Amino acid sequence: MAIPAIIRAMRPHHWLKNGLVFVPILLNHDVFDVHAVAYGAIAFISFSLLASSIYLLNDIVDVEADRRHPTKCKRPLAAGEITKAQAYAMVPGLMIVAFGLAWFLPRPDLYLLALGAYLVLALAYLFFLKRKLLVDVLGLAALHTLRILAGNAAAAIPLSSWLLAFSMFLFLSLALVKRYAELRITQDQSGLKKAGRGYHAEDIEALSQLGMASGCTCALIMALYVDSAAVKELYRYPQLIWLICPIVLYQMARIWFMARRGQMPDDPLVFMIRDWRSQLMGAVVVVIMVAASVLP
Repeated sequence: MAIPAIIRAMRPHHWLKNGLVFVPILLNHDVFDVHAVAYGAIAFISFSLLASSIYLLNDIVDVEADRRHPTKCKRPLAAGEITKAQAYAMVPGLMIVAFGLAWFLPRPDLYLLALGAYLVLALAYLFFLKRKLLVDVLGLAALHTLRILAGNAAAAIPLSSWLLAFSMFLFLSLALVKRYAELRITQDQSGLKKAGRGYHAEDIEALSQLGMASGCTCALIMALYVDSAAVKELYRYPQLIWLICPIVLYQMARIWFMARRGQMPDDPLVFMIRDWRSQLMGAVVVVIMVAASVLP
């Protein structure tokens, strides 16, 4: 078995997205709680292995379409570096380990519920939803939101309706960026049909408008959150959290400007994690949160 090719087919660079399981721990101010961080790490590994099993299944299902795609043709299965049998052999083992890790968490039942929901939705997306107009981006947004819910379940942290609302609109905007970027690569209508998507070439502007509106909604939810009772319980100076609103607006606008210029890869979340400007904005957000919490 070509081990390096198998590892690349598991897409470890996409595991960065599973860092979302730590978001509830961060926002609940539990970053110095060793147990909470350890539970988050278990959830991160579990989600990464499960996601890799889905990536392998995706490559098996889409292998012919990937071979015709200008960039996806480089994936190990599409490029012939591994066989379908080798990819199939990895899937059950990854899933078993992913679900088995749940028993190291304080509430395995809640975590298994989140992990199971992710698996069901991911399979539905793989075999059906990704070919449906707009349902595909809603499914992608839900998959990312489930990572945050899994973080809540892993560390036994109560759910926040504010975080869920913010996350859903944020990830909807990023999912629309992803679809927009893909449509730019294959703009002729026949190519889009062959790719098995539910979009036409003329839909690209509507995707952009909907995505930018979703991004602006994130900032609106953040602004409303600042005046909520929840933020006053967590922060000594909640008014400082207002400073996060323009950062959210800047970040989402920049992502969309880059997408419209054709400078955005097909996964904007991974791009944001690796991009130094996005990292800087993230660091500024953390500083603001810390200052709002500890300033005398």
